[in-house]
Amino acid sequence: MTAPIWVVWALGITQVIGYGSLYYSFGALAPSMARDFGLPEAWVYGALSASLLVSSMVAPISGRWADRFGAGRIMTWGSLAAALALCVAALAPEAISFVLGLVAIEVASAFVLYATAFAALAQVDAGSAQRRITQLTLIAGFASTLFWPLTTALHGLVGWRGVWLIYAALNLAVCLPIHIWLARRTRPRERAAGVSAGVAPLVPPGGEGRALLLMLLGFALLGFVASAVLVHMLPMLVSLGLGTAGVLVTTLFGPAQVLSRVVNMRFGRGLSQPALSVLATLLLPSGLLVLVLSAPWPPGAALFAIVFGLGSGLSSIVSGTLPLTLFGADGYGQKLGWISSARLVVSAFAPFVFSVVVAMSSTRVTLWLLVLVGLASVSCFAALWWLYGRRQPALPT
Repeated sequence: MTAPIWVVWALGITQVIGYGSLYYSFGALAPSMARDFGLPEAWVYGALSASLLVSSMVAPISGRWADRFGAGRIMTWGSLAAALALCVAALAPEAISFVLGLVAIEVASAFVLYATAFAALAQVDAGSAQRRITQLTLIAGFASTLFWPLTTALHGLVGWRGVWLIYAALNLAVCLPIHIWLARRTRPRERAAGVSAGVAPLVPPGGEGRALLLMLLGFALLGFVASAVLVHMLPMLVSLGLGTAGVLVTTLFGPAQVLSRVVNMRFGRGLSQPALSVLATLLLPSGLLVLVLSAPWPPGAALFAIVFGLGSGLSSIVSGTLPLTLFGADGYGQKLGWISSARLVVSAFAPFVFSVVVAMSSTRVTLWLLVLVGLASVSCFAALWWLYGRRQPALPT
């Protein structure tokens, strides 16, 4: 049975709240957190990096449990953990307990965000999972659009502690009931039916090791580029001579992400997932190349934001659809966990590495290096396409 669209909408609501409360709110609240504890702002971001590293170690466990116990059940406990963690951090009297709360928030994220949600869709029905994952990422793409202004507005009224307490209540009142309901539809024993309803995996028995290594390396390199650029996007544009125009340029990134998902839903049905992964990863270094060659020309910077946003939007889709296409639904949750782990590890270090290289050289030199890293990511996915996807059709949509 094809996964109903209202399953996607229900999950979409929890992903918007999850990403908005557990991820996007941090950047807007970090300066106030630092002032409250009398710490440098860099210290707070360092605590976040450490928390992401802990989360990267937990992600494979979350994926394995999703396979074993059902993704909906894991997300139910994740909602409870997320609400509790937000409360711990919000009520922290000093820095150490705040860091413990922050670590708990990132650990909880591994149980409620994209990787587990994608596994839930595959467990409801593997045959329709590709289309449903694309639809889910389209809905969740509005998380930043909604929660950045919401967080800013609430911060002015109740402070950062009050914001996180409100978001804890949202996770309990909205996400928890949805995940409890979803748990009844994503029992692990239904996986076998899901596999038979889908398409045979592209990777033959015995070839999983090489394919998995290429995929994890590709996503890790891609995550490095994305994390380094997104954290430093505004100061990077300013240092290239864009000035105040850089603020306007950054606003194009979010809509471009959403646009990529709409275009993929409309025109990407005949494209195999290995080929789509090559296209998605190629867009990121292409956008950076446009920026480094055209800066400080504002139209060139605008084109960079659009192309980079398109690549980022498509990469979030293929992070869910590619492992399903290559390996099938059996063990799908654990493979998603390894992808999340690989990306989280490099995402924790990428902004720091970017700032160090800029300090030692220049922004332009650093961008050229990121272009090379991006092309290395493209080569990994191109190898997967060459080995497994050239004559294979896309999953049915």
